[in-house]
Amino acid sequence: MFSTGLMKRLEEEIKFNSYMVTEKFPKELENKKKELQFLQKVVSEPAMGHSDLLELESKINEINTQISQLIEKKMMRNEPIEGKLSLYRQQASIISRKKEAKAEELQEAKEKLANLEREVSVKTNQTREFDGTEVLKGDEFKRYVSKLRSKSTVFKKKHQIIAEFKAEFGLLQRTEELLKQRHENIQHQLQTIEEKKGISGYSYTQEELERVSALKSEVDEMKGRTLDDMSEMVKRLNSLVSEKKSALAPVIKELRQLRQKCQELTQECDEKKSQYDSCAAGLESNRSKLEQEVRGLHEECLQDESRYHYTNCMIKNLEVQLCRATDEMKAYVSSDQQEKRKAIREQYTKNIAEQENLGKKLREKQKAVRESHGPNMKQVKMWRDFEQLMECKKQCFLKQQSQTSIGQVIQEGGEDRLVL
Repeated sequence: MFSTGLMKRLEEEIKFNSYMVTEKFPKELENKKKELQFLQKVVSEPAMGHSDLLELESKINEINTQISQLIEKKMMRNEPIEGKLSLYRQQASIISRKKEAKAEELQEAKEKLANLEREVSVKTNQTREFDGTEVLKGDEFKRYVSKLRSKSTVFKKKHQIIAEFKAEFGLLQRTEELLKQRHENIQHQLQTIEEKKGISGYSYTQEELERVSALKSEVDEMKGRTLDDMSEMVKRLNSLVSEKKSALAPVIKELRQLRQKCQELTQECDEKKSQYDSCAAGLESNRSKLEQEVRGLHEECLQDESRYHYTNCMIKNLEVQLCRATDEMKAYVSSDQQEKRKAIREQYTKNIAEQENLGKKLREKQKAVRESHGPNMKQVKMWRDFEQLMECKKQCFLKQQSQTSIGQVIQEGGEDRLVL
């Protein structure tokens, strides 16, 4: 039984590892590669501005509207869909998603189990270091707990009996103290009476003689009684042993039959268990084969479905482009000027002419700016020099007002002279 359970566990682990290696890990690796390629593509492209983002958003909205229109057209047409195939596809996709989720849960459970086993090993090592005893596990711990419970019930009963004995002992002790006190009082009274009569010590001597005679009679009686009791006890024990043997003989015979029957049933149970394990292994292998076939069919269905949708989208795009091309050709060939103006070629030629005129005006403006750039820069430089000169005069004037006059400033012919 242990070997079959171990083989079954090993087969399950091999199946799980093969699923992880053949299906889950390659899919994750492919997704990571696609994500890496996308990120490399994003990094290699130049930085996009706000206008580029707006343009992309407008394109996305336009494509979404086209998709919604195509879906509405498709729904209006009521195109027949392969019902059974779509049902199988949905079931296969649901099964694959559930399988991936269960695989992830199993992986997490294995990691948790490994962590818990490590923690248990650490705790057991710590307990061994502290007191040097083994930690009980499973059934041993349950037996130990049940044993402790039975001992605790016995302890409670014994404790209750001891408490009753203590209470009774206290009561008897108090009674003894009272009787001793009364005895002492009576003895004291008796001694006073004997002293008055002149026969002191008579009562003590009489008590001693009575006590000795009573002890002798008790010892003689006990000797005879012990011999009689021992003989009666031996007879009683012999009779009890014979009675128990006669009473247990049919029970022992029945117990032997039951043991033999138990051995036969155990052997039959082992045979049935081995048959069940072999049958379960065969069914499990068949189930794995069927799952592989379903997985292959599901992948083929997905590929065919994606190819079908891709071809439909390409056909729709080509139809739209063909329709636009025919409309453009009709508008271009038409003799009506109003229709020609609606043509995209005419609009583009008009836009090109407008842009050429705009470029010509900008070039003329650039030429005028280049011609006036030199004189304008010279005038700007002269104006800056004039500002610096006026600032310098302002500073000198302020300094002259703030400080004490050292000399005399003479202004002649637009010049300032300092005379000390």
